[in-house]
Amino acid sequence: MSALQIVAIALCFPLMLVGWALLFRQIGRFVTLYRVGQPDPRRTDAPLTRSWTLAKEFLGHTRMSRLPVVAVAHWFTALSFLLLFGTLVNAFGQLIEPMWRLPLVGHFPPFEWMTELFAWGGLIGILVLIAIRQRQHPRSAAGENGRRSRFFGSTWWQAYYVEATILGVTLCILLLRTLEAALVSAVEPEVSIALHFPLTGWMAGLWSGMSVATLETLVVLVAAIKIIISFAWMITVALQPTMGVAWHRFLAFPNIWFKREASGRTALGNLKPMTMGDGSPFSMEAMEAMHDVEDAPEPVLGVGKVEDFTWKGLLDFSTCTECGRCQSQCPAWNTDKPLSPKMLVMALRDHVDAKSPWLTASDEARASLPGAATALAERPLIGRTGYEIGDPRTAYNPLGIGPDGEPSAIIDEDVLWSCTTCGACVEQCPVDIEHVDHIVDMRRYQTLIESAFPSELGGLFKNLESKGNPWGMGARARLDWAKDLPFEVKILGKDVESASEVDYLFWVGCAGAYEDRAKKTTRAVAELLDTAGVTFAVLGDGETCTGDSARRAGNEMLFSMLAQQNVETLTGVGAQKIVVTCAHCFNTIKNEYPDLGGSFEVVHHTQLLNRLVRDKKLVPVARPADAPGMSSAKNAASTAATVTYHDPCYLGRHNNVYAPPRELIGALPGVELREMERSKEKSFCCGAGGARMWMEEKLGGRINMNRTEEALATGAERIAIGCPFCRVMISDGLTAKQAEGVGEDVEVVDVAQMLLAAVRRGQDDEESTEVTEPAYAGASGDAAAASAAPAAPAAATAGAGAAVVAAAAAESAAA
Repeated sequence: MSALQIVAIALCFPLMLVGWALLFRQIGRFVTLYRVGQPDPRRTDAPLTRSWTLAKEFLGHTRMSRLPVVAVAHWFTALSFLLLFGTLVNAFGQLIEPMWRLPLVGHFPPFEWMTELFAWGGLIGILVLIAIRQRQHPRSAAGENGRRSRFFGSTWWQAYYVEATILGVTLCILLLRTLEAALVSAVEPEVSIALHFPLTGWMAGLWSGMSVATLETLVVLVAAIKIIISFAWMITVALQPTMGVAWHRFLAFPNIWFKREASGRTALGNLKPMTMGDGSPFSMEAMEAMHDVEDAPEPVLGVGKVEDFTWKGLLDFSTCTECGRCQSQCPAWNTDKPLSPKMLVMALRDHVDAKSPWLTASDEARASLPGAATALAERPLIGRTGYEIGDPRTAYNPLGIGPDGEPSAIIDEDVLWSCTTCGACVEQCPVDIEHVDHIVDMRRYQTLIESAFPSELGGLFKNLESKGNPWGMGARARLDWAKDLPFEVKILGKDVESASEVDYLFWVGCAGAYEDRAKKTTRAVAELLDTAGVTFAVLGDGETCTGDSARRAGNEMLFSMLAQQNVETLTGVGAQKIVVTCAHCFNTIKNEYPDLGGSFEVVHHTQLLNRLVRDKKLVPVARPADAPGMSSAKNAASTAATVTYHDPCYLGRHNNVYAPPRELIGALPGVELREMERSKEKSFCCGAGGARMWMEEKLGGRINMNRTEEALATGAERIAIGCPFCRVMISDGLTAKQAEGVGEDVEVVDVAQMLLAAVRRGQDDEESTEVTEPAYAGASGDAAAASAAPAAPAAATAGAGAAVVAAAAAESAAA
């Protein structure tokens, strides 16, 4: 045994022991830390299905496929990490005997082929990923300080170190294979190099002319370097629990397995129900029962400190890879607001790590902790950080220290309330982090416990509680949309006793009943259903808000009240099949009411109308030239030769309904669909979700303007939507652009309006155009007066929802 072998053995074997010991110690610390989180019992159902989901996501890289080149490169690097582990074991044997091979498989050709394939694949893959990271570096990206780079805010040294490690290890493996091929040629010339070294044997000539002893020395040297690189990485990772770019190699597997939906569906659609702190679902009855129990612990409503997150939430934070896919798609981030889903998760991860000594210590041990640890435990999770809008990174302070060195909150409140809950972050995340659930959980605490929410939401909550709709209008006005229709709209409980007597219960929704532009969609759908011979009935003044905005603003109690009322109403009238025009109503009734005992068959109007067209019950025959002009209050029909379609977040990403609206547009004679650059899964939000409809946009640019400009850039004459919230926001954006002389002949329409124009066979319209129309129905409760109101100025309409809520609250207070 040479001196080099002795030194290598003396260095590498202890290094291996230290590396594994530190790694398992940190895994144990993670387990201890995650146990601090709140219980979450809904994570272990259907274990076989979960295992199949994990296998599909990892082996198929299905969550990575949004970026195909990255997906292929990462697939090779990820699998090489697992499949090439045998080469690390083999390297230890080579320190003792350079010709040593793994028992059984070491000389088995398929194993050798696999090793070489993934060694080359890992090398090329990491080179591609290095190039992509450099090409998308903030130094060459748009935005202030390069904030349009998805890597803005990532921890660069960690990424560089991981890339260098993979590069070094794959190079060592390939070098060892060439040295092994040269050794075999010298010692066992009868062995086929092409069979055992198909992808590296051709490079064995690099070592031609060297003696066997020299080759053996080089094998030991390269094997030792490979081991040192590998275990230096392991030690570094074990000592850096916040190194998500490395830890995701281990934590992604449990994070995917424990994802909210065993089926593999992303954590979108329904929100994670609020719990009481013990894992049991929140309900008013459970709250009352808990208060009746003497010495019962206080319920944990929402997340007010980091230990209020569930254990799965804490696992989420540790798993973040800092890839920035969520950040690149976030509408708040792309309009220069401080919210970055990536940096939010990173800040929470770093805060958990900094607070972990206090979190995992006993009450007695906490008394002896350093003052800094105790002070950190007292910092509020959400509040003011004193950040600068030009440097959004300062809105995240994991150690609770602001830019001026003074104590601050961990996350700035502007970060929390900038979210539209569009779900782009969740849809993009390759390791299934559940950003929206975590954001809403923090909003729940701010709303229910701290009463620290944007002032505009006060009016919204009051209107929902007292009037059952965000506009604060009277229930009698809910049927004003049906005036002057050429047929009777049946009302449940008045014209029809039970919903079983009609084909569908038509859930009109608050916007469809009160908002003048949304009424056109309601009228169009009603006319189309009547034309197709589909019978339907409405609840009329028995309908109330589904509670979507209340829930996403964190007011779970108000949502629970509204939702239970609706479930009782729908169950009482025997509703089974429901058609809705609002994507938010669709999502809430379909996905969230089942948790409250209300299971119904819910279809969006684009789905039902598409089915009716396929079944030839609706036949679009008129071309755009046969139905000129824009829609009016009495005539909802409107079409044009070119149209672009905006995917509502709560219809598309949250419910995967992408095809029906496009198929409907495709069935319209003479109509060309022009897709926006950001469409389907990558569609850009209108800015109304997450109760943002009712809040002013005071930071950065307006989300609705960003989307409207993208729609106008297609040159389409109609911007089609499938949600009244989207209609309000994009219409307001269009109004602002038209004030600048842009898009004056463009109209925002629902897909149903275009279909109605084509089905009417070009009948003459009583009113083909309308010069002005109100942005919103007024807050006075007089729908007729509201309809006669002039349009709001362009500068004001982008926040019109907030203005109406505020006006309603003021009027109610004055009364």
